[in-house]
Amino acid sequence: METPPREQMGSYITGSPMLTQDEKTMGLVAHIGSILGNFVGLGFAVPLVLMLTKGKESSFIREHAVESLNFQITCFIAAAIAVATSCIGIGLLLLPVVGILALVFPIIGGLKANEGQAYKYPFALRLVK
Repeated sequence: METPPREQMGSYITGSPMLTQDEKTMGLVAHIGSILGNFVGLGFAVPLVLMLTKGKESSFIREHAVESLNFQITCFIAAAIAVATSCIGIGLLLLPVVGILALVFPIIGGLKANEGQAYKYPFALRLVK
């Protein structure tokens, strides 16, 4: 017996109906929206709103929103430490690294979400469950 294509196999969580394109898109928005939010200092806002609204309807959206929110909190803490230590030079090296990571990892997460896959940021504090 042949294995059905990935799109027909069902949800990534067991036995529930397969993911809709809307769920994949909202997972993508949870990650990419945080990049856009970072330009105005509210990188956590998009994943938080998605977690509280659409997260009740879909475990896929909730998981991606929670993961993105945890990463944004981690980036905020790292940026605060970088700013605090910039007077001794460490922060001047750390701040660009945090900025680059805050741009690259959400793009990867958004692409994975759009493919219907789970994504865990390599180093994020898991503060929101």
